[in-house]
Amino acid sequence: MQLFSTFESNQNLEMVLATVEKKGIKKENIFAVPLDNRSDERKVFDTLHRSDGVSFIDIGAALSTAFAVIGASIGFELAWGPIYWGLIGAGVGFLLGFAIRLFIELGLKKTKRISRGKYSEIILIIDCEASQAELIENILWEHFALGVAKIK
Repeated sequence: MQLFSTFESNQNLEMVLATVEKKGIKKENIFAVPLDNRSDERKVFDTLHRSDGVSFIDIGAALSTAFAVIGASIGFELAWGPIYWGLIGAGVGFLLGFAIRLFIELGLKKTKRISRGKYSEIILIIDCEASQAELIENILWEHFALGVAKIK
């Protein structure tokens, strides 16, 4: 039987290896594979198939509304009237809000666009007898495996 598990690269992995060897699994039956994690920079704009949940139009919509109201109010006294100045204000507000959000995402949050949360760094494959599988699986979970799978 084979057990597959993923771990972060830390002392828990070393403890698992030592504990599993103490339980009678030979070193030849333990295989650890390091993973290459994503190193390229994450994309700022979403595509049809990938989205990171960050909206670029939220500030633009709020400023568009505010500038449209201000433009329409002032437009009663200007030559083109309140409708044109309300639309001009809405456009200017949206572009200003979009530019602010783009600056925040590209400039201020540049270092925070890496993958968040825990991610696998090592896959651990253990060959064992079917009678030992439950014990080994419990050892893996006790030492904070990110995921475990059994194959007969």
